[in-house]
Amino acid sequence: MFSFAQAPATLIREDYVRVYFSTRPLPDTQGQFKSFSAWLDLDRGDLTRVLRVAQHPVLPLGKTGTFDEFGTYPFSAIETEAGILGYYAGWTRCESVPFNVAIGAALSTDGGITFKKLGAGPIIEFSPDEPFIMSGPKIRRFGGTYYLFYIAGTKWVSQAGRAEPIYRIRMARSEDGLKWHKHNRHLIETVLEENEAQASPDVHYHNGRYHMFFCYRYSTNYRGHSRGYRIGYAASDDLTIWHRDDARAGLHPSAQGWDSEMVSYPHVFCVDGTTYMAYLGNGVGREGFGLAKLEARP
Repeated sequence: MFSFAQAPATLIREDYVRVYFSTRPLPDTQGQFKSFSAWLDLDRGDLTRVLRVAQHPVLPLGKTGTFDEFGTYPFSAIETEAGILGYYAGWTRCESVPFNVAIGAALSTDGGITFKKLGAGPIIEFSPDEPFIMSGPKIRRFGGTYYLFYIAGTKWVSQAGRAEPIYRIRMARSEDGLKWHKHNRHLIETVLEENEAQASPDVHYHNGRYHMFFCYRYSTNYRGHSRGYRIGYAASDDLTIWHRDDARAGLHPSAQGWDSEMVSYPHVFCVDGTTYMAYLGNGVGREGFGLAKLEARP
């Protein structure tokens, strides 16, 4: 855990809230990073109080040539009868572009401390209209059906010799959390530009509607304030047709400090009647993640 605490996602327990996140050790001698998923437990009665921190990654990295050989990021978990199912993005290094990503699954039978992969390959495959960068999984269950919200790459664009990925929000359904049926279309329209990149879709149900928080950015020059990540919002009555209204997202970069350049990778969760959002700040989580609390509109 040398740097970064990225993509927070919670598992609500009786006395604490477990937050899964991804982190990085020191780079290797060639300056290359790896990423691992871990967790910390927050006091359910005081979410600013850390009770425990994982001493080891929740998953080992994949073997040579597998999709998760160099990292797991992000990680999302849900409780089932068989144990706690975890969905994660595993990434590998490439030659023509920096990386590629696919979505894997794992099961925990020790309360979410460690997980065992369901196999060496991804659980959702690439397809003609989702050819690369299958990432950002967020698992939810509504009415007995599992929904996996994720992103899929659409293209790579080049800026000053650097390849930058563009991705859009997608969805898949499952009756058992293992066999998935893709929706096969983008869920959220773009507003910044044609090549707007969208990430970290997180959906919760409240007052008879589905509410999605996500983040979005420009295709290039996004590692700063003016074109960096912002949090967006959309609502739906059926999980299929979404109406975007970013003005209702409710969270913006601060005037100064750790989240003054950008806010991103939102995760919404409810504890004892209060709704919170965990999110990332500058450098997409280089300094960690923060918490925000929902305030009622006057």
